[in-house]
Amino acid sequence: MRPVLRLGAMILAAGRGERMRPLSDTTPKPLLEAGGKPLLVWQIEALARAGFRDIVVNAAHLAGKLVAAVGTGAALGVSLRWSFEPEALETAGGIATALPLLPPGPALVVSGDVWTEFDYATLRPCAEAMASNPAAPRAHLVMVPNPAYHPHGDFALDGGTVALDGAPRTTFGNIAVYDTALFRELPRGAKLKLLPYLQRWIAEGRVSGARFDGGWANVGTPDDLAELDRELQQRLQARRAPVDDSRAQPNGWHHRRSNHSNDD
Repeated sequence: MRPVLRLGAMILAAGRGERMRPLSDTTPKPLLEAGGKPLLVWQIEALARAGFRDIVVNAAHLAGKLVAAVGTGAALGVSLRWSFEPEALETAGGIATALPLLPPGPALVVSGDVWTEFDYATLRPCAEAMASNPAAPRAHLVMVPNPAYHPHGDFALDGGTVALDGAPRTTFGNIAVYDTALFRELPRGAKLKLLPYLQRWIAEGRVSGARFDGGWANVGTPDDLAELDRELQQRLQARRAPVDDSRAQPNGWHHRRSNHSNDD
């Protein structure tokens, strides 16, 4: 019987959130609330539903408030391990620094300021292939439709392969599975952006991807937060109200907001 893969999970929560100021001056951006709960809690709950119980969270700006809010994660049914950074180390630097807390092999990495309906459990087959087959892609990105202000997207997605050029273009949803070996040689405690490494891995043909068309929002500004909160509150109220099919309206708010960089 093949042993069950122990897949690591990490939430990126160290960023200063400059575009979220002044709200992020006193509250870490992942603790800002939408729909009655912090963005970070939405992510932890989504990971827990998908079977991820051991989660690493990196923290820098107002780290003490993050720890005070969710602690060990026991109240949410998970075990949180904290990777503290004296200053935000960007995405690649944060992952490299957290490696001692992650199991070897594939790890699911998500941004703490993303809200999504994406089912993280659907990434397990990809991670299992990554772990068992050295020829499989070493990174797998979840891509989303391009927002209006980012019409050209980040990368091309063709037949499950991510490419730097070509079509159709899509936007990186800040949800990915990485082989942690990709970060093994990077210095710990150094500020390193992900994009240059991602571009190199894509050019080498080592990155796969899949498009997600469901609910997703990457919350970058106070206006983004307010809009997401309105939408989630409306959903909550709709669930509580009696159903009237004659007044039902389609939900067309998916992907209104995104910030394709998760390094702020």
